[in-house]
Formats: sequence, structure tokens, C-alpha cells
Amino acid sequence: MKFLFKLAIFPIFVSLIFSVNSHAAGELKEPLHPYWSFEGPLGTFERASLQRGYQVYTEVCAGCHSMDYLSYRNLVEDGGPEFSEAQAKAMAAQFEVKDGPNEDGEMFLRPAILSDKFVSPWENEQQGRAANGGAYPPDLSVMVKARPGGADYLYSLLLGYEEPPSDMKLDDGVYYNIYAKGQKIAMPQLLYDGAVEYTDGTVSTPEQMAYDVTSFLTWAAEPKLEARKRIGFKVIAYLLILSFLLYFTNKQIWRESR
Repeated sequence: MKFLFKLAIFPIFVSLIFSVNSHAAGELKEPLHPYWSFEGPLGTFERASLQRGYQVYTEVCAGCHSMDYLSYRNLVEDGGPEFSEAQAKAMAAQFEVKDGPNEDGEMFLRPAILSDKFVSPWENEQQGRAANGGAYPPDLSVMVKARPGGADYLYSLLLGYEEPPSDMKLDDGVYYNIYAKGQKIAMPQLLYDGAVEYTDGTVSTPEQMAYDVTSFLTWAAEPKLEARKRIGFKVIAYLLILSFLLYFTNKQIWRESR
């Protein structure tokens, strides 16, 4: 009996040890979980938040991070930020893309148009690494889907900067973040009060900016989320109706066969 008791509690004992060690290493910090309008079977994106999120990305994130899977025309499409076509054209024109060759066989720069991909801050990966101490800023197009915890993780990471403990030494260009793996991250804190002046007058607190840009990145990773949910709702409604019809048909058939 003693042997069986020890055998039963051994897995619990081991799991507690690993749990303590994991928390000591700081790798299991539970991310924050704000209310997300797009959660749930009927959730949708807040258009105003997506538009503000694009502004945060452009003014804060786009200097280092690319979004290679998005085109400026996506900003106009249903289910996204839904800027007007004129707004999207004006926003695209703020960036220059290399095109050509022209009649003289030379490449040239021109303002971006709706059909162009989001302009990357780097011409190649080597240039990005050289400008960031060897660390290449990852593309943000599908970052929400690429990281465990998704939107909660990104939101928490943007707000997780703190002063490091006295016994922790950080290398140059490395910052302390309670939600990063090992609490170390190469990206500095970028969201401060007033870092972005929202065009709609919303107060730009770090929490608001983190929420908006995370919503925008969630849409970028799942641009058809709303359409998928609408189709899913219709399919479930159709199956429920069909199930009721089959149930009553079955009852009627068996009633007549008696």
C-alpha cells in the first residue's frame, strides 16, 4: 500500500517541481486578457480600433517590422479597417516603392498605390540585422497566429516592460519584459502616453495603443474571420433546422408504420 501511495503521488510531486522551476525561470507568466470584440462565435472587429491600430503600426512599428502579406487595397476591403478608397490611396502614397525599368532601362521610385504590398523598412534581411544589432525584426503579418497566446500574448508583451531585478544583468540592446521568454527581449519599449496622436481624438494611453495595434494585427492574421463566422453561423442554423425536420419526419414514419 505504501508503494502504491508513493507511486500515485510521484507524478504530482514531479509536476510541482517543474511548475516551480518554470515560474522561477519566468516562462509561464500568464498574459493579460482584455475584452476582445472579435472573440466568440459572433465576435466582430471594431472598425475604429482597426483604423487606430493601423496608425499605431505605421507610426510606431513600421520603422522596424514589415507586413509582407498585406496590400494597401486590403485596408479598403470588407471585414477590415474599411478605410475609404481615397483614404487608402493617400496613406499608400506616403510610401515609396522601387519600380521599373523605365524607358532608359533604369529602376525608379514612385509613390505606392493600392495594389502594392506594404512597404518593408528593409531592402533585405541582412540590412535589417545590421540595423538592429544582429536581431532581425520579425514580419507581423501573421504574428498573432504564430505566437502561443495570440492576441493576449502580443498585448501583454507590449505592456510588459519593467525595471529588471537587481540580480539580473542585461546585455546592451536587451530589455526586461515580464512576458518575454526569459524576460529578455531585443525590442525596446515603444508605447508611451501620447506616442501617437490619434486622428479620431482618442486618448493614446499605452493600453489603448497596445489594444488597437493588437486588434489590427489579429485582423491581418485572420482577414476573413468575420466572413468565416457568418458562414459557420448559417451552417449551424441550417443543420439545426434539418435535424428538427428529420426528427419529426422519423417520428411520423414510425407512427404510421405501427
